[in-house]
Amino acid sequence: MLIRTEKAIPSSEITAKDNYQSFRAGRRAFLARAGMLGVGAAAAAMFPSAANALNKLQTVSGKFNVSDTVTPESKAQSYNNYYEFGIDKSEPAHTAGSLRTRPWTVKVEGLVKKPQTIDIDALMHYRPLEQRVYRFRCVEAWSMVIPWDGYSLSELINFVEPLPSAKYIVFNSLADSSQMPNLNGSGFEGAYQEGLRMDEAMHPLTLLTFGSYGETLANQQGAPVRVIVPWKYGYKSPKAIVKIRFVDKQPSTTWNDLNPPAYGFYSNVNPNLDGDHSSRSHDRRLDSSSSIFPKIVATQMFNGYGDQVASLYNGMDLSKYY
Repeated sequence: MLIRTEKAIPSSEITAKDNYQSFRAGRRAFLARAGMLGVGAAAAAMFPSAANALNKLQTVSGKFNVSDTVTPESKAQSYNNYYEFGIDKSEPAHTAGSLRTRPWTVKVEGLVKKPQTIDIDALMHYRPLEQRVYRFRCVEAWSMVIPWDGYSLSELINFVEPLPSAKYIVFNSLADSSQMPNLNGSGFEGAYQEGLRMDEAMHPLTLLTFGSYGETLANQQGAPVRVIVPWKYGYKSPKAIVKIRFVDKQPSTTWNDLNPPAYGFYSNVNPNLDGDHSSRSHDRRLDSSSSIFPKIVATQMFNGYGDQVASLYNGMDLSKYY
């Protein structure tokens, strides 16, 4: 049984877009390994012509919402890590318009009873979309608060019926140099790959994500589909997914392969473990379109989601399994 495509959904109110001034930051260790330098100005505004037109989504309010001040949409869409479209934070908003998000399919394979290839619109409409306001914490020590639109990844997992031997789930992103102008300069070999343990993937907080701010995802945010895992660092939330595999062994993942000491497989937000040449005890919260300097906040264990997810790691040494 395949997921069927449903009719287009009606539009909703447009969220205002504000201009803002951002600051430059980069992963120094990665840039040194890749032999690259960040480019572009520190201040950048969103260029609507750079990305495919956004469509309004019909959503219901989700139950997993934080009360933190929401980051302005314009900032969330123009301060992005997406190396396939450029190293500097401002570049993806300028260059991601080359990404074609239709037609698009997601292949599900591996240790499942119902492997299949699903059209993106069928996948989007398989379950009602919830809007969930999540904290989003980057390993570079900046953070945002974003209303994401999607449904729990567990809904799709249950549909394809994993075999008992499936212990991990693997995500592969699109890798197409004709659409991604910096793919060959990104430092990645092949498609971006991330993975989760099955219980992490099945947790209701893990969101199969199609939009933000009530609109379809901007290309530079990971359109047309990504996963958001709010208690982990942002690179554990892969973008532009084209393949999902169910496997029996812990998979290799892109950043863990590049620098294992800095980017562990689990990558849970942990203020007690420092990263490459920097402390992770605090982060720069990007929550105002008018402020030049971001607010400094104390980083919370599991990004503040410990009550929901800490039990997943009972008995584990989190300094070893980081």
